[in-house]
Amino acid sequence: MRFCSACGREVERRIPPDDDRERFVCAHCDTVHYQNPKIVVGCLPVWEDRVLLCRRAIAPRAGFWTLPAGFMENSETTLDGARRETWEEARARTEGEELYTLFDLPHISQVYMFYRAQLSEAEYAAGPESTEVALFLEQDIPWEDLAFPVVSATLEHFFADRRAGNYPFRARTLRPEDWARLRR
Repeated sequence: MRFCSACGREVERRIPPDDDRERFVCAHCDTVHYQNPKIVVGCLPVWEDRVLLCRRAIAPRAGFWTLPAGFMENSETTLDGARRETWEEARARTEGEELYTLFDLPHISQVYMFYRAQLSEAEYAAGPESTEVALFLEQDIPWEDLAFPVVSATLEHFFADRRAGNYPFRARTLRPEDWARLRR
């Protein structure tokens, strides 16, 4: 950040009074510009014994498979955002959504939240951010071509939980050193 969004003057990095970390602060009007983590929301859509995945048409990781997800928008709930992203990327509608996984990725200042959901009907198609959308049985998941470790972890939890017949909420911090342990 270089300029204040309140007055247009240059900002500097310093610790504001009564704070404990550096922030962008306007030297002219003293506006403190906070930068907070981005929230990514999405669904793990299920139809019978298959899960719906999208092949990414955009960076990062274009050409790789993912669960439908994206950045939350202002003025929407996490569930509304997950539903919107599922529609935008997979042209699919879901129902019975339950918050399933939450991942903190502090090294990139992101939080991921996936809802386990049922497809309302077996209708889906590639949206503008996907080149392809398909339902996969567990044994057909393209594990080596998944876009992100959070997707691998969510799918691994899902298939293990499905075998156990129990779907507990899962929260976890993922750091770069954890990624090697996940299927990629």
